[in-house]
Amino acid sequence: MSLQEQLNDAMKEAMRAKESLRLNTIRMIRTAVKNAEIDQRRSLEDAEIIAVMATLVKQRRESAQMYRDNGRTDLAEKEELEIAVVQQFLPQPLTDAELTALIEQTVTELGASSLKDLGAVMKVLSEATRGRAEGRVVSERVRARLGA
Repeated sequence: MSLQEQLNDAMKEAMRAKESLRLNTIRMIRTAVKNAEIDQRRSLEDAEIIAVMATLVKQRRESAQMYRDNGRTDLAEKEELEIAVVQQFLPQPLTDAELTALIEQTVTELGASSLKDLGAVMKVLSEATRGRAEGRVVSERVRARLGA
């Protein structure tokens, strides 16, 4: 079942169960996907939909942090609940051990030895970790590995 179909089914279930937060969040996801399809003038594949949803999670995390910094815990909690709904449709995040192993494997395969090779390593890793790890975290870990 494609991710689009999963989103449609989940939306119908949320409507039947009268889960307004879940319903609104799924509608937000579908709107973001539709906007991306309009921008690219074609239907998105599952990997591209995952990238859109990963962006939504990142935006929600940043918003939640800003709300917390400004004492608006009610709004921060709403953002975090939306993150939880979006994450239900994303692949399982990589564990630290899995990410470390993937970085080591990529560095070895490419023969990377210094920070000059960062771009080549990140190009391969960004595809492998899309939707499963934040790019910033991956970049920091690769920098630490290549800088050592």
